[in-house]
Amino acid sequence: MLTIILLASVGFVAFTNGANANFKGVASLYGTGTTSRRVALYWGTAATFAGSIAALFFAEGLLKKFSGRGIVSDQLVDSQSFISSVAIGAAWTSFLATRLGFPVSTTHALVGAILGAGLVGGVSEVHLDALGKSFLYPLFFSPMAAMILGALFYALLQALQLAPNSRSKSLDALHFLSTGGASFARGLNDTPKMVALLLVMPGYDTSFAFLAVGCLIALGGLLDAESVAETLGKKVTGMNPGQGFAASVVTATLVATASLHSLPVSTTHVSVGSMLGMGAYTHQAKWKKAFEILFAWVSTVPIAALLAAFTYWVLKTTFG
Repeated sequence: MLTIILLASVGFVAFTNGANANFKGVASLYGTGTTSRRVALYWGTAATFAGSIAALFFAEGLLKKFSGRGIVSDQLVDSQSFISSVAIGAAWTSFLATRLGFPVSTTHALVGAILGAGLVGGVSEVHLDALGKSFLYPLFFSPMAAMILGALFYALLQALQLAPNSRSKSLDALHFLSTGGASFARGLNDTPKMVALLLVMPGYDTSFAFLAVGCLIALGGLLDAESVAETLGKKVTGMNPGQGFAASVVTATLVATASLHSLPVSTTHVSVGSMLGMGAYTHQAKWKKAFEILFAWVSTVPIAALLAAFTYWVLKTTFG
């Protein structure tokens, strides 16, 4: 029974990840009017799926980090009740945020869920210093880095007169390529985090796990991305095609670099951060919505921790 719960919970977190995150890499395509929301979503989903498959070969470091080893005891990591609780806590957090139209970090949700379920397993089981160094520092600093780089990169393009205000065939092509790169990098960075939850499974098949998780991420995006797409595309900042291109280049570069160095950054934070940085520079940022999103980000870890802690208590009580 626990094996079925584990499979269902990992499937749920992969689906909700896709629903909340698949549009993040391509939001600037829609926000600038370069293409329709549907076309942007299809392009982002295809590129994300390609990144999910590539992660099988390039993201071994992230796979090991999100197994939980070094953060909590090996006894908890090897428990299907614990891993199921982590997945369920993260999935419900992402699901609720998606319903409200807030782009949140599945990475933060997973970290919060590991912390919450780990504390129920015993305070001494959680190594907070390792949690901070390996997870929280990259997650907290990445949006600030994205904001600064988003502003600087657009300023550089302006100084070089390489930031046109209107569309052209060449700019559209570059914009599509950069957003595809951002989505590919997201698949590369996010997929191993969910596949890692299946390491506790008997008869674990890595290739099948990456394929299955990648398919569920794609399905979630195709079926349930509308609310978050509107927030990211229209409500964070105004932007013209040159500005959208600058934000997407920064997102793709930061997330890809983090993936290759096994740093668990949030594509959400990087994507929104780069758009806000560019929007702050151009005085187009919509700060009211930005602060609402920030509140959702701050809430992600404690909500996921509480949901995972409650789920772990229920599963331990029921199954021992």
